[in-house]
Amino acid sequence: MKNSKSALRSIGLGLAILFALVTYAYGFKVTKVNLEETKSERRQTQLIRILRALAKPDIVEFDKEQVKLEIPFYVPCPEGGFEPEVVDKTIAHFEPEAYCADPGTKMIFRGSNFEPNVKGPINFLPPSGVTLGMGIFETDENGNFEITVTIPRRPETEIQYIETVTSKNVGEPRFTRTAIETWDKIIETVFLALLATTLGTLLAVPLSFFAARNLMKDVTSPIIVVSLNLIAIPIGIVLGGSGATWMRDLSNLIAVNGWVILLSIIVGSVVAYGLFKWAVPPEELEPASGKIRFVRSLTLVLITLISVFVLFMVSKLMIIIGTTASGKLGGFGFLGSFFADIGDILGMIMVLVTALLGAGVLSGIGGKTGNLLLKKFTPQIHRLLGIIFGGIAGVVWFLIIMGGINWVYQINQPLIVRTIPAILGAITGIILGTIYKPKAPVPIGMAVYLISRTIFNVLRSIEALVMAIVFVVWVGIGPFAGSLALALHTIAALAKLYSEQVESIMTGPIEAVSATGANRLQTIVYAVIPQIIPPYISFTMYRWDINVRMSTIIGFAGGGGIGFLLQQNINLLNYRAASVQMLAIAVVVASMDYISSKIRERIV
Repeated sequence: MKNSKSALRSIGLGLAILFALVTYAYGFKVTKVNLEETKSERRQTQLIRILRALAKPDIVEFDKEQVKLEIPFYVPCPEGGFEPEVVDKTIAHFEPEAYCADPGTKMIFRGSNFEPNVKGPINFLPPSGVTLGMGIFETDENGNFEITVTIPRRPETEIQYIETVTSKNVGEPRFTRTAIETWDKIIETVFLALLATTLGTLLAVPLSFFAARNLMKDVTSPIIVVSLNLIAIPIGIVLGGSGATWMRDLSNLIAVNGWVILLSIIVGSVVAYGLFKWAVPPEELEPASGKIRFVRSLTLVLITLISVFVLFMVSKLMIIIGTTASGKLGGFGFLGSFFADIGDILGMIMVLVTALLGAGVLSGIGGKTGNLLLKKFTPQIHRLLGIIFGGIAGVVWFLIIMGGINWVYQINQPLIVRTIPAILGAITGIILGTIYKPKAPVPIGMAVYLISRTIFNVLRSIEALVMAIVFVVWVGIGPFAGSLALALHTIAALAKLYSEQVESIMTGPIEAVSATGANRLQTIVYAVIPQIIPPYISFTMYRWDINVRMSTIIGFAGGGGIGFLLQQNINLLNYRAASVQMLAIAVVVASMDYISSKIRERIV
């Protein structure tokens, strides 16, 4: 029995080895492994040439001084021959086997006392003054050379000359243009990666909580509440975006100069503060009536609109101050430009932020309305409301999704774009409203979790190089496009890493904080965040390191940074210059690895 098992085990092992061999053999075939090419003398010569060029980075240079030596020469030999004056052989000199020859004759030239390991041309100088190259000589470590050349077919009765041209370093060494350009681009690369990492981190941190299974699996709501939330979200986005657009147009109308803008900011802030003090009193002796609560709600909406208007005016004031300062700060003008850019960014995101704020407020109102309906009516009415609101929510979101598809593919057929999605959405919502009992928990947290993970996985699967191509079309060639591409990839990558870290935290602190009656936000703040700060810092530093290395590839697609310069030099076969950029990348990556390890050692 033991022998049969041992035999079966041996057969299985043999089959596994055979399978592995077949797999790798097919892999060699698919990857077109060609060892004959590696043995080719031409390939080896090219490889050696490239390696030698890479080993001599073009970092420093000297001023060059040309040294020309001439000797007289006759073509053909004159009657009686020709013997020149004796030269001083203790200094650089060269001499032929003879100082005259017939046209087309091969002749050996020997030189001594030149600079060691230098190259230079050996030229024939006829009376016409046209230089004829005869070859390139190279001295050895002792400054000697020997070269065989062919005498040009330029017969003359007059004396002609043969010259050698070499150059020697003079003066102090200085950085080459390649080194200076590399320094500029490597600094650009570091800050490109820094901005991408910062932006990616700021967005990845909050998004990571939506992709954490342990936080989202317990998030449930009744079908009525979920349906009203889904209906309220797009309405809130439209209302919030429209309100912000009105305030932006109003600010454009009022912003005639800086003083008017400043006055508008002061007046708007004072009015908003006064209204807020009235709408949100510190304490009330008696409960407010329904009419008072309604007026206060409208007042809060007005306060929001005034605040948005004030922020638009702040944006315009920052642009004016920054633009003015950039022209007066000289070498520090970039600070003014940065201030103006921040103001411009504030104005650009206000509509989006206000739209999201409107979605959040309307969603909260929808949730409260749903809970109120569940308290007041009978189960039969709850069932009916669940079906009705579920159908409406299905129609709304199917139309929204189809609208996005139509925007991409431009189908523009009402039956396909509106009618069919509305019918399918209504059917889906009604079915869900029928399946779920009115107060049964709907796992909306897991739905959010699955959607978030899917989006992150899709974004991570798209290489940053492809994203850079898209952003180059949008914002133009340069480091800004590279920053945006890396930031988008960073959001997806860090959100995944962050969420997995959240999933691995200890449950004890969460249970302890929840037992005190804390809501979900308080639980995250006091039980989750303290456990994830050290790994979040570690992941962020590591991502900055990755972005520095990825930015070299981003440059190949026009995304700026040192990769753009590296690509140019490789395409031009300028391997000495490419070696400088490769060396700079290696130094920066190694330095960042050391710095990040020290930071992690202190913080983590």
